[in-house]
Amino acid sequence: MSIELIVGKQNLDGGWPYRQGVSWTEPTAFAILAALAQGRQEAAARGAEWLRRVQRADGGFPPQTAVDESTWVTSLVALLPPDLIGQAEHARAVAWLYRVTGEDAGAIYRLRQIMLGNTDALRYSPGGWPWVPGSATWVTPTVFGILALRRAQRVRPSPEIAGRIDQGVRFLLARMCSDGGWNHGASRALGVEAQSYPETTGLALLGLAGVRSSQLSKAFEAAGHFLARCQACDEQSWLRLGLLAHGRLPAGFDPRPLPARTVRDLAVAALAERASDGKNLFL
Repeated sequence: MSIELIVGKQNLDGGWPYRQGVSWTEPTAFAILAALAQGRQEAAARGAEWLRRVQRADGGFPPQTAVDESTWVTSLVALLPPDLIGQAEHARAVAWLYRVTGEDAGAIYRLRQIMLGNTDALRYSPGGWPWVPGSATWVTPTVFGILALRRAQRVRPSPEIAGRIDQGVRFLLARMCSDGGWNHGASRALGVEAQSYPETTGLALLGLAGVRSSQLSKAFEAAGHFLARCQACDEQSWLRLGLLAHGRLPAGFDPRPLPARTVRDLAVAALAERASDGKNLFL
């Protein structure tokens, strides 16, 4: 995936849009990672300048400047090098991320589920991350919460951060679907087994890099099945990244050219290619 396509879509303010128009935090963070992977330091630095301007007083980041709330995209910024974003800005983002929990992590929520007879909700570990503070936990924000805190833990080891990472890992393992993959939320709903999806299966495996669990053998099978049949660029990219994180990408795998719909898709495809060359920037 040519880095020129990505750099060519950078806005004058330094950020990136999803396709065109205003800059958003999510595609900007992914585009910066892709630029760093290809040595495009100037583009990455301009993107980091935009991110510094949009950081909120609580240390988190909004999806874009018109949104007056910090959300899960803070984890994407926390994945970037502290020297690029700024040591103080990065530390504040990590602190925000550490503090955030989902609504379903509280005792009141779990008591309410017991009273409602929703036993499915009680099967899950509540240690994940939500898209937005105060809402329920989901797989994708949990994956990026784990990845960002792991990076912070390597720089400044902390038992508190290690414990928060462990909560996220247990959340992901508890949310595995019966077919071995993951969907966006619960593996069961109202007593019915849920179906897994390619992109969230790849993401979950990426978040579980380095984890040893007997559950993962079934997950590798599910991811391999999806990889052979996926039809979207982002599905293929996340599956490659997830399997590569465990050294489980099928030997001789040749990625199919699939259309990328957004800057994020282009950037993640570029990062998957870089990971195939031995450098996974998410780990």
